[in-house]
Amino acid sequence: MTTCNSVQQAVALLGSQVFDLVITDLKMPTHSGLDLVRYISENYSHIRTIMVTGYPSIEGAVEAVKTGADAFLPKPFTGDELLTAVEKVVAKLESRHDLKAPVESDLPFGIVGNSTKMKRVYKLIAKAATMKANVLISGESGTGKELAARAIHYGSPRSSANFVPVNCTAIPENLLESELFGHEKGAFTGANAARAGLFQIADGGTIFLDEIGDASNGMQAKLLRVMQNKEIIRVGSSRVINIDTRIVAATNKDLKKLVEKNHFREDLFYRINVIDILLPPLRERKEDVLLLVNHFVSNLVKEIDIDPFTFSDRALKAMTDYLWPGNIRELENFIQKMAVIVEDDIVDVSDLPEPMRFTIEREIGSNRSLVEVQQAHIENVLAGVGGNKTQAAKILGIDRKTLREKLKKHTGELQCSR
Repeated sequence: MTTCNSVQQAVALLGSQVFDLVITDLKMPTHSGLDLVRYISENYSHIRTIMVTGYPSIEGAVEAVKTGADAFLPKPFTGDELLTAVEKVVAKLESRHDLKAPVESDLPFGIVGNSTKMKRVYKLIAKAATMKANVLISGESGTGKELAARAIHYGSPRSSANFVPVNCTAIPENLLESELFGHEKGAFTGANAARAGLFQIADGGTIFLDEIGDASNGMQAKLLRVMQNKEIIRVGSSRVINIDTRIVAATNKDLKKLVEKNHFREDLFYRINVIDILLPPLRERKEDVLLLVNHFVSNLVKEIDIDPFTFSDRALKAMTDYLWPGNIRELENFIQKMAVIVEDDIVDVSDLPEPMRFTIEREIGSNRSLVEVQQAHIENVLAGVGGNKTQAAKILGIDRKTLREKLKKHTGELQCSR
């Protein structure tokens, strides 16, 4: 159990730890318990709340319930009365071991997630679907960029036409023009028949340019020309073909930095970045972890006809604290692995991979220095990303050189103290 002296402290803790139940007083300095209940209701729908107060009234109880409180307990109350109220509220919680996946019809755009950041993403997807402008979806690998692109396409008036995904790094440079724009019969050796290019196949629909940050200079130039003119010419032909293809691009790179380094065309960047959607990494939407676990376990049970399995509270806590460098893709692969290697129907901490077990929060005494706390956090982040210093530096908000210096300094201090 964790206690706080103010709403501000409670809000900070809610963003860094996982809770099922919050018991709050009504009267508190600066902000009231109603403010806290409202905040929890709007941002953490899975958390139950109980309001206690020394100023009981029918109006107060009604207001508390309207705001989102699950129970209203007037002071003074006995321990048994508090326990009874807690038991009733906890009974409303879906059991952590009852892994029921969300109903598909309840998933916005088929995407799993109910966090505040994902709700913002849903709003942007909905707006983008109604517009004709090009879209740039940014986010780390495994965050679901193609799923968001499909949501934009199938939510748009173009949904009856083709959605054509293109991996910008998978097309060889010598086949680039033919793949994108098509070719005529006999245009080159091996062109035994005329063929439509990817842009023409997506005519009237959407072409999804995945990992556009890795596109070659030649591909960038050709993409820019298509966007400007809305027309293509097949290899071996002089006939101009007008197209109406919407472009949705995705990247796991910082395109602005690539532009600054002259690795990406500035004019192309502004062409594709009309609507910008940033998909948050899983570590920034921890409240969605349990929902995703439920979803993937339920899918596995249906797909491969296995007995349902569950996770202990400690295992779920470790999974929520884990940084998930591979994001949702890593989580899905992890669930599949657990289905294969775990023999019991309950997965415990001992069954988890070592980096995940390491993230279980350790007690930090008040006599530890800031340097020690900082170093412990760095070690924790490194463990969470499997020792990948580039990824750890990105999570910590520092460059790789600074991380190396901090690690080197810490190692030197350890040697001096021995």
